[in-house]
Amino acid sequence: MALLPTFADWPRELREELEQRSTNPAVGTRLLLEDEDSRHWEIRLGPGERIGFHRHVLDYVWTCVTGGAAVSHTGDGQTLEVSYAVGETRRLSFGPGEWMVHDLVNVGGAELIFTTVEYLRSANEALPLGEERAAA
Repeated sequence: MALLPTFADWPRELREELEQRSTNPAVGTRLLLEDEDSRHWEIRLGPGERIGFHRHVLDYVWTCVTGGAAVSHTGDGQTLEVSYAVGETRRLSFGPGEWMVHDLVNVGGAELIFTTVEYLRSANEALPLGEERAAA
């Protein structure tokens, strides 16, 4: 993972989007299932496609189904270049009041696919879904 320039080097449009969408609860491009315990999301990004800024407040697990390369801009102004292996899986946890905001851009030459499972019984309340729920 390579660390690139911070906020000062971001285009104005990207900084504005971060301000406007920093509470976006849609952590995937499609909500597959929501029940009393969890939300199951899919992220599918073709080459050059991007999922915009979104906020993680719940404990979650992601798996990269395809492997690939991406760039992520974070809520604290970092830009990260990341390579993912097929089947790479990580778990992230957040304590009370903790959260993370980021986007993700597929900078590889093939479709990039992730699955993400958020656990509703986490230290923080789930952010309410609006139109995102329609995808389930």
